[in-house]
Amino acid sequence: MDIKTLLAQAGSRSDEKTGALSTPIYQTATFRHPALGESTGYDYSRSSNPTRAALEETLAALDGGVAGFAFASGMAAIAAVFQLFGPNERVIVTEDLYGGTFRLLEKVFTARGLEVTYVDTSSFEEVEKVWTPDVKGVFIEIPTNPMLKVAALPRIAKLAKESGALTVVDNTFLTPVLLQPLEHGADIVVYSASKYLSGHNDVVAGAAVAGSDELAERIYFYQNTIGAVLGPQDSWLVLRGLKTLALRVERQQENALAVAKFLESHPAVSRVYYPGLPDHPGHERLRELSTGFGGMVSFELKDTALVPHILSTIKIFHFAESLGGVESLLTFPAEQTHADMPTELRSRLGITDALLRLSVGIESSDDLIDDLSKALNG
Repeated sequence: MDIKTLLAQAGSRSDEKTGALSTPIYQTATFRHPALGESTGYDYSRSSNPTRAALEETLAALDGGVAGFAFASGMAAIAAVFQLFGPNERVIVTEDLYGGTFRLLEKVFTARGLEVTYVDTSSFEEVEKVWTPDVKGVFIEIPTNPMLKVAALPRIAKLAKESGALTVVDNTFLTPVLLQPLEHGADIVVYSASKYLSGHNDVVAGAAVAGSDELAERIYFYQNTIGAVLGPQDSWLVLRGLKTLALRVERQQENALAVAKFLESHPAVSRVYYPGLPDHPGHERLRELSTGFGGMVSFELKDTALVPHILSTIKIFHFAESLGGVESLLTFPAEQTHADMPTELRSRLGITDALLRLSVGIESSDDLIDDLSKALNG
């Protein structure tokens, strides 16, 4: 079944008893047992809830996995997956990744003994250089946040599989509409479902999809044991958002390309980062891996003094964190999403005080370009 059909009908057959097209919200903590030793399949909502189950089944189907898991946030999903790695084990991680993931690894998991090696995963040669037999996993963002580099996913996943290591892909930026990492050798896919999957900036949620029964069992253990699960109301919101995901992503990436082309020609802009532009280093690779380039655009200004003016002048773009919603957002990564990274590291990665990141929404591209033009022109 085409993914557009799966999305449009997300959860529409979850309630066979009444035939409700909209999955009911089972706002309950516990469930009555029919008799001693009998269960309806639901006992306590931390372990399973019918509304969350409908979402999790949809997530698994979208990515072609064996099971999906809905969490209270994207960070909760990533934290659960990193529980798969023990002390003194080594994991290779995309170097220019989301600042919250960097904070989680540096402040929590390395303190517990996990060894993390950061590398430019857009270069298979760089990954190969730091690869040793003790590597137990690889964590990849594709494209990266906010530099939009494109990882050498199939080659890295092949190397990991040959070494008995896991490949985990954060597919938040592209969603399963554009890329299905399990098809390219990944073992687990994670999402901040707050972003494109829900798509309306009205819910905080996370997701993980397992590619094997063994991994599904292990992830479920941590989801249930730690308990950072998504509540039924928020599960319903994500399910509702999924129904229009394909339409939104199509419009967002059309707008993103138009905005990127405009920025590329503007004299105040020194560089534009968008994989949909033919001269982007990852353009051909992502074209082979995915069916599109997404709705995220980053750009660097020639003069950092222009940043405060832009942030105070924009009228249609919202100066806000997060991404993937129907409304267009503008973020200043150095002081928002990546503030926990040391200044020297941010500078080396290109996350400078002149870098701005756009999450392009579904508005008129002409209005978005006009908004940016007025802000950039001073």
